[in-house]
Amino acid sequence: MNFAELGLDEELLRSIAEQGYSEATPVQAEAIPVILAGNDVMASAQTGTGKTAAFTLPVLQRMKRHANTSMSPARHPVRVLVLAPTRELALQVWESARDYGKYTGLRASVVFGGVSIDPQIKELKAGVEFLVATPGRLLDHVQQKTVQLGQVEVLILDEADRMLDMGFMPDIKRILALLPAQRQNLMFSATFSEDIKRLANQILRDPLRIQVAAKNTIAELVSHRAYKVTESRKRECLSFLLRSRELTQVLVFTSTRQMANRIEHFLGKEGFSCAALHSDKSQQERIHALTEFKAGNITVLVATDIAARGLDIEQLPMVINFELPPNAEDYIHRVGRTGRAGMAGEAISLVAPSDTESLKGIEKLLKAPLTISSESDLFRQGVSAKVAAPVVSESHAGALVATPPRPVRTSLPGAIPSAAARRAQVPALFLPPVTQAK
Repeated sequence: MNFAELGLDEELLRSIAEQGYSEATPVQAEAIPVILAGNDVMASAQTGTGKTAAFTLPVLQRMKRHANTSMSPARHPVRVLVLAPTRELALQVWESARDYGKYTGLRASVVFGGVSIDPQIKELKAGVEFLVATPGRLLDHVQQKTVQLGQVEVLILDEADRMLDMGFMPDIKRILALLPAQRQNLMFSATFSEDIKRLANQILRDPLRIQVAAKNTIAELVSHRAYKVTESRKRECLSFLLRSRELTQVLVFTSTRQMANRIEHFLGKEGFSCAALHSDKSQQERIHALTEFKAGNITVLVATDIAARGLDIEQLPMVINFELPPNAEDYIHRVGRTGRAGMAGEAISLVAPSDTESLKGIEKLLKAPLTISSESDLFRQGVSAKVAAPVVSESHAGALVATPPRPVRTSLPGAIPSAAARRAQVPALFLPPVTQAK
């Protein structure tokens, strides 16, 4: 459905067009009209389907009546509050509000921890209508009396299940007590557990339920493959996979911060431009790593599950699970970083014996087995014209063992494939006719 058919104003349609979008995704087509009508909404959709725009666009339109050019902070109270579990997701939502709302006259801002609070205080004191926040930093501002929430008209919980997983429920309850009783409430997430449903019953009033994909499904344009490998050779397999496929942008997931650091160090020694992203990194380090990765200056971003949600990277071709996540639902969020907005993507998992239980949990959740190949298959399938074939030899147990040659430590050749080139690899049956908003 075209955005112009959803009842959005000309200012919003103009900003949408400037972002390069014209057709709404299914969740946007369903959510935008009911949010414009003022209904409470409980929406679930697979990651990468455009949930952020689904609530940002109609809420901006509903708040347009408050836009003004007054310099008085009192004329710019917080009207919309978006709570997000991570700094990365908060930034993504704020960027959408800023870009889509550029012609509305509404002010948008974002606050999160890990950085100096002073610039945030200055911005909040100037007045802002659309505020995106992580719960902890928002309460810091409440304590310092730099933000007032008594005029909030719309509350949005983005990735609500993740907020519960991260222990934010006490903070959420404190924030709810500060809000007006009469308000519109929107809850968006990729998955909804029983705990989330109970939370929804406490917050939402006669919500309309929107579910545009079956629970715990993954975008159809993402192909999946797992390789059974030995733990001691995982790093060699990862290095060979990156080099043989000539990947110039790939997101690698690990389960711990320590492993992310080790992989970053290992790949750096192998000649890859690499950075790690996890909670031990300062906010400045995380923003820098993500910015460099998006710009193509870093080939490999090694991340923990803190990056599984909220990262929006244009045309990311591949996600690699160096370790499977202990929580099966996190697999969905990890691989959801690729195959976004109608683009093709690929998810590869390196499965050691220690990952067996996690693999069973993922397959149970998805109600489908993953395609699994052997370690030697990985090397055979990965050989390209620019990479020497690994030596295949007999191990002491008689099994074939593929040993990759020591790679030359140079930067990876090639450029990121164009959108047209990558879409050409997907059957036309699955491709949307135009680009879709995030």
